[in-house]
Amino acid sequence: MPGMSDTAIYAERRKRLQSQMQSGIAIIPTAPEAVRNADAHYDYRHDSHFYYLTGFAEPEAVLVLVAGEQMQAILFCREKNAEREIWDGFRYGPDAASEKFGFDAAYPIAQLDEKLAELMGNQPVLYYPVGADAGWDARIIRLREAVKAKSRSGIRAPGEIRDVREPINEMRLVKDAHEQDIMRRAATISAGAHRRAMRFTRPGRFEYEVEAELLHEFCRHGARHPAYTSIVAGGANACTLHYVGNNARLNDGDLLLIDAGCELDGYAADITRTFPVNGRFSPAQKDVYEIVLAAQAAAISAAKPGMRWNAPHEAALRVLAQGFIDLRLCRGSLESVLETESYKQFYMHRTGHWLGMDVHDVGEYKLDGQWRPLQPGMALTVEPGCYIRPSDSVPRDLWNIGIRIEDDVLITAKGNEVLTRDTPKTVSEIEEVMRHE
Repeated sequence: MPGMSDTAIYAERRKRLQSQMQSGIAIIPTAPEAVRNADAHYDYRHDSHFYYLTGFAEPEAVLVLVAGEQMQAILFCREKNAEREIWDGFRYGPDAASEKFGFDAAYPIAQLDEKLAELMGNQPVLYYPVGADAGWDARIIRLREAVKAKSRSGIRAPGEIRDVREPINEMRLVKDAHEQDIMRRAATISAGAHRRAMRFTRPGRFEYEVEAELLHEFCRHGARHPAYTSIVAGGANACTLHYVGNNARLNDGDLLLIDAGCELDGYAADITRTFPVNGRFSPAQKDVYEIVLAAQAAAISAAKPGMRWNAPHEAALRVLAQGFIDLRLCRGSLESVLETESYKQFYMHRTGHWLGMDVHDVGEYKLDGQWRPLQPGMALTVEPGCYIRPSDSVPRDLWNIGIRIEDDVLITAKGNEVLTRDTPKTVSEIEEVMRHE
């Protein structure tokens, strides 16, 4: 959306959703605040669907959209409160929020139920995130019953309830130019963090020390938070897919797997790199690494418009399975290894997921039972791996080698753009970055 202001971008998204609704009312709350312990809260993070349509990051807020002949976009938010602002910081209040974010109207959040009972009247369909929150489910039922009670006055309650997330998910799946620009910047910051971690790593340091370098680089570029809990896994820890202990000492001769990315302006980056703690791959480590790298290259080549979602995974899988045969991890022909799925002892996850406001972003992977075609604007990760736990059937020099290589890929009209391409990836690139003076 070149040339559009942020306010216009969010307003256009709301109108698109209203157009898809055709008629009815949508109620989209943001995320609640969460208590960590005693008087301490977790850092607040807005609901992605709500933010996608509003750009409004404060808690205690609800978006209401009315579709049909008289379309309305209404925000409910906290009132201005000078005393609370002394303690908690600035809040817009309804008047300023309406003007700043381009709503047709805005009201105090305390008036939500009263106004909704009015707005829901004579609307044929009610859209909201069905089942996402038990409290909201009960609240919606209660409000709908209150509207039903007005039937003698000729006011009808919505006769149908639909999940508003379904149309929003499809909208979010294809990233516009505004989103793509943010994701490029998030990728650049995250790439720099991985380079910093590589330069810092050496035997004797702890995983959490490396994690601190990642967080430092995120924060100093304005990305205050990681998009997910960082995985910093040395040696055997890399064979645990979701390892987050990050408290072990790094040993000479081991590999270090880092899966980490920042969140910037509500959008996630997601990068994995694996490299030697001492800066030099051993022959066995290099053999496995080159197989995973080749699998990723094959997968990225298959990530282009018109190819189905599963094509990158299938491309990576063939390269990995043949590599496992070559390493004597799997036995038999390539086709038999794929058919029996014996490769799953060493590669048990899929090769990617959608990426966007959520690190595992929204959007269906299949349509009508078929893997959906990729199209320009979709963003996904490509992340094959190999995880070799000790076993009598496994060559001893391969024990405890865990490798994953992950990049963020944007589908373009001509093919794809690897957003995280600045992150060192080849053996020579990694060893060059890690040379300590």
